[in-house]
Amino acid sequence: MVVNMKKFILLSLLATLCMAKNPDLYAVLGDVVYNNTAKIQRLKAIDEYSVLNSVIDDYLHDVEKTKEIGFKIDADDKTLSKKEYLNKIRKLSKRNDFFIREVYKTYRKALADENSWVFHQMINSGLMNLHKHRDDIIEYYMTHSDVMETKGAIEQCFSENEKLKIEQKARMIKLGLSQNNARRSRIQRLRRNDKLKQEAIKKSLEDEVAHEKTKIRQEQVEKLSQ
Repeated sequence: MVVNMKKFILLSLLATLCMAKNPDLYAVLGDVVYNNTAKIQRLKAIDEYSVLNSVIDDYLHDVEKTKEIGFKIDADDKTLSKKEYLNKIRKLSKRNDFFIREVYKTYRKALADENSWVFHQMINSGLMNLHKHRDDIIEYYMTHSDVMETKGAIEQCFSENEKLKIEQKARMIKLGLSQNNARRSRIQRLRRNDKLKQEAIKKSLEDEVAHEKTKIRQEQVEKLSQ
C-alpha cells in the first residue's frame, strides 16, 4: 500500500512537471536544445533538407527521450543519473549546432545564388540570428522586392531597423537639446556675470561721484570758515 502510494505521488509529480515546457535540470543548456526541436522538425518540409530527413527524425527521437529523463530527474527519480543526463544534453547540443550550421550554409548559398525562395525559408526558420544579419537581409529584399513579401523575418528586420532609427533620432534630439541647454546656460551665465560687472562699475562710479561731492562740500565749508 505504501509502495503504491509512493508510486502514485511520483507519477503525479511527474505529470505536473511534464506540463512544464522543459526540465529544470541544466536548463541553461537544455532549453536551447528543447526549444529548437519544432524549428528543426520544420526543416523536413524544405527540399534542400530532404537528404537529412532520417537524421532529423533520429535527433528528434533522442531529444524526446532525453527530455523525459530530465522530467523524471526533476521528479526526484533516484534511479537516473544526473551526470548521464548532462552528457546526453551536451551531445544533443552539438547535434543542434550542426543543424544551425546547415541553415547558415544554405542561407549563404541562397544569398549568393539569389534564390529568393530558399532565402525566405532560411531567414524564417527561426534558427538564424536575424539581428546579426539584418542589414544583409534588408539589402537583399530591397533588390528582390518584386518576388518577395515583407512578412515574417523581413518585417521583423525592417521593424528593428526602424526602431533603431527612431532610437538614434531620439538620441540625436536629446543630444541636441542637451547642447542647446548647455549653450543657453552658458549664455545666461555670461549675461549674469556681465550684469554683475556692470552693476559693480555703476556702483564704483556712484561711489566716486559721491566722494567728489563730499570733497567739494568740505572744501566749500573750509573756504567759508576762513
